Amino acid sequence: MTSQLPVDDRLASPHADRWRDPKLRPDERADALIPLMSLEEKLAQLVGLWVGADASGEGVAPHQTDMVEHTPPWSEAIRHGLGQLTRPFGTAPVDPVLGARSLAASQAHIVAASRFGIPAQVHEECLTGFAAWRATVYPAPLSWGAAFDPELVEEMAGLIGRSMRAAGVHQGLAPVLDVTRDYRWGRTEETIAEDPYLVGTIGAAYVRGLERAGVVATLKHFAGYSASRGGRNLAPTSMGHRELADVILPPFEMALRLGGARSVMNSYAEIDGVPAAADVELLTRLLREQWGFDGVLVADYFAVRFLETLHRVAGDAGDAARLALRAGIDVELPTVDAYGAPLAAAVRSGEVDEALIDRALRRVLIQKIELGLLDEEWRELPADVDQLRLDDEASRDVALRLARQSVVLLRNRDGLLPLAAHQRVALVGPVADDAMAMLGCYSFPLHVGVHHPEHGIGVEIPSLREALQQRHPQLTHVPGTDITGDDTSGIAAAVQAASDADVCVLAVGDRAGMFGRGTSGEGCDATDLQLPGVQAELVRAVLATGTPVVLLVLSGRPYALGDEVDGAHAIVQAFFPGQLGGQALAELLTGEVNPSGRLPVSVPRHAGGLPSTYLTPVLGRRTEVSSVDPTPAFPFGHGLSYTTFEWSDAAVTDAPGGVTGEPVAWAVDGAVTVGVTVRNTGARAGTEVVQLYLHDPVAQTTRPVVRLIGYARVPVEPGATARISFTVPADVASFTGVHGRRVVEPGEVQLRLGRSSGDVAASLALRLEGDEREVGHHRELLCPAHVEPLVGPAAGSRP
Repeated sequence: MTSQLPVDDRLASPHADRWRDPKLRPDERADALIPLMSLEEKLAQLVGLWVGADASGEGVAPHQTDMVEHTPPWSEAIRHGLGQLTRPFGTAPVDPVLGARSLAASQAHIVAASRFGIPAQVHEECLTGFAAWRATVYPAPLSWGAAFDPELVEEMAGLIGRSMRAAGVHQGLAPVLDVTRDYRWGRTEETIAEDPYLVGTIGAAYVRGLERAGVVATLKHFAGYSASRGGRNLAPTSMGHRELADVILPPFEMALRLGGARSVMNSYAEIDGVPAAADVELLTRLLREQWGFDGVLVADYFAVRFLETLHRVAGDAGDAARLALRAGIDVELPTVDAYGAPLAAAVRSGEVDEALIDRALRRVLIQKIELGLLDEEWRELPADVDQLRLDDEASRDVALRLARQSVVLLRNRDGLLPLAAHQRVALVGPVADDAMAMLGCYSFPLHVGVHHPEHGIGVEIPSLREALQQRHPQLTHVPGTDITGDDTSGIAAAVQAASDADVCVLAVGDRAGMFGRGTSGEGCDATDLQLPGVQAELVRAVLATGTPVVLLVLSGRPYALGDEVDGAHAIVQAFFPGQLGGQALAELLTGEVNPSGRLPVSVPRHAGGLPSTYLTPVLGRRTEVSSVDPTPAFPFGHGLSYTTFEWSDAAVTDAPGGVTGEPVAWAVDGAVTVGVTVRNTGARAGTEVVQLYLHDPVAQTTRPVVRLIGYARVPVEPGATARISFTVPADVASFTGVHGRRVVEPGEVQLRLGRSSGDVAASLALRLEGDEREVGHHRELLCPAHVEPLVGPAAGSRP
């Protein structure tokens, strides 16, 4: 694509303006523009600029102070154009309207400063909502997984995208598709689940919502970040090809194929000694050549320079740029560094072929053209900017509905919950009156706002105490302990309050933060899964009073509560349920809302025996040859309701067999339909979550005992009945075989319909028949569910 003519002569060509022609395809316009550009103009499109980055040491990204000190002045940085603007709303509190106007002014400067007048693509974080001051803070991703509701997550993402576009933002750095492998990892709260099917279906729904709002969704972190040794952030990853292929990669495949994501961000991980940012096999051969991804691959913040400073596979910045560009990283974020002067020097010295620059530039320009940034009618200032509101009624409604669906009732012995109106309730625990305990680490108040307390939180976040007090005036509150620290002086008062009450709600858990400023969040890894500080001591002391206890865990990871937790009559788990999480919890505790959440991660019984998730072969479970029992206290998928459900008539519905006890024949290239009937046998409406698992008893490689392949949320009125059917393609039984290829293997399998991974209601025997069949990226990925009401109101359908 590169022309050898001088730049001025290229611009004098009669075809020099073809790139402006809106009638041409985006790729044709990009191809017409690239030969007109100088090397400096090309490189300017491959970098971001973080003008708001804080070099004082209190920034929001790792090693930020090392990386921003050489950023050129604004006028110099935009002289040849600019690829991206980094987080203009997410660096410091700014009024949304003023922020949008300021962003528009910056874009006007960028357009005026360079020859081609190309605006910057603007990106922001948006994991728990648009990461901006006064924007709605939604539940954290583990709560999305707990809700088992892709449609609601898609609705949420659409609202997030709408608010971002209204402010002039084009790209969101979400969703996180890392599958939880070790709960000690601080970023567990950012993951959706420990199961790739749940992560993939929920993640794809988020992508659809964001992309349909016109915002580029960025899948992260590709790939393997969550499988680090010891659960440590940025630690090396020990993982074989099969774990990568069968556990880590499927959510990314689903989000690309089913969601249509237009961007991917590399992982900080190094797998078997190769950092993802320099991995040609991962970023080019797999992602682009095999999967066909043609969008823009952006670097995680400072990941290019980390090849030199942390991974030590590059000798200097230019070498780091060479490795990243060759691997397939198109844009360096968050600010110009290795892809600036060091890369320019490497091109001029012949160390880097300019064709690699053109390859990345073409992808960047095509995306900008698709966003309308190169069209003449593009305007810097969004329409109706003066009406911009980032926390409106519709957003809060979705945030509340998602929070309600995400809370998980783990135990309810003797029907202690819901609380009775006449009961004297003691509310004890360090998170009970802490509004920030509702938020994940990538929420604006905790990610940025904590550094600017003079501005206030920006949105209303009622604490559990505030919300519960409104519904239950007979409430006594004693914190007992702090979330962290070793001060036990308040435990005696908590014990007294519990002793004087009819019921004690004991609220313990986390405070999210960044890089050691919290007990959960990026860089806040744990050495074990005991509750932080002296909270476990508080739990033991309150349980010893004999007062019935509702143990409420409000956290970013599952905690091992120990054998003493058997003394709690009721246990409730919430994973950072967002700004209206306090209301949702109070509604559940008082019975206004019937719980319907299910565990997206198992809850361990003991802090040892890790890492271990439910996706484990037989030898990963309890055995007679080890003294360590990894059996969880509550398994993946578990959750209770205030009503009861009866399951019946499970069957393979479209094939003979099974009735005589013989396995049903299932072609290795075919599909079967399985179904079950669910009846609400209680006195109030409720929602059952029907889960479908695959069990492969004999395979050429060891397989998880069970793994999720389908699910459906089923609302059922009292006395009503619904029939839930799953269409199951044989492709979902595929796995990576002994020769490294994904295959559907003939043989006997079971499809298990269950209330959780550990509570199977029915097991259906089938036999995959035919020759071993190899499948690839275009295999069937879903088991669609259909819900047919047999008695009572329609229950709807869910994927």
